[in-house]
Amino acid sequence: MRFQTLWEARWILFIEVLVTVGLYLLTPWLMVPGLLLILFTFYFFRDPERVPPGGEEVILAAADGVVSDITEIEEVQITHSRMKRVGIFLSVFDVHTNRAPIAGEVIYSEHYVGQFLDARHKDATRLNEYRMWGFRNGATTIAVRQITGAIARRIVAWSKVGDTVGRGERFGMIRFGSRTEIYMPLEAEITVQVGERVQGGLSVIARLPAREVVE
Repeated sequence: MRFQTLWEARWILFIEVLVTVGLYLLTPWLMVPGLLLILFTFYFFRDPERVPPGGEEVILAAADGVVSDITEIEEVQITHSRMKRVGIFLSVFDVHTNRAPIAGEVIYSEHYVGQFLDARHKDATRLNEYRMWGFRNGATTIAVRQITGAIARRIVAWSKVGDTVGRGERFGMIRFGSRTEIYMPLEAEITVQVGERVQGGLSVIARLPAREVVE
């Protein structure tokens, strides 16, 4: 387990332990569901070490999950331009740490309030609470949106504007099922398909023209 990630579960684990102890004092066998919930919490907040693949031109998945959609859309908060977007749905069984799709400087990080629709809902990307990130490397800017869901109600930011991050480096997480979107320049060549499972910091989801980014 990684301490910074597990620390986000401190109050959840505290409450689960209290409930489990209370159930045990009532009837010992009742503690079994509580123990299972504690074990699942440790499982959910797992955060394995990963070594990102090489290649200056690659753009990595920012989260674990299944590619739910690939589209072109106007990005109006950071680049104010039309971009390609890859949406990734995270179930409660996926690792929820978010990782930088490219190496570079964090140029934008803002939280926006909203609703808590199921992350699979067609309006979740438009209406749900989210945090928007911008990563710049040379002339290339990649945006990432962390979106809450019906269960996921807390977005955690570990990086801040002005930080320099490596490709695949952790910058935050979303607690429980949610959605993460990666916005890329139109010239990026998408290398994944809808329905494909990806891993944050490992899976290549797109490639930029040669020498668009630098290490």
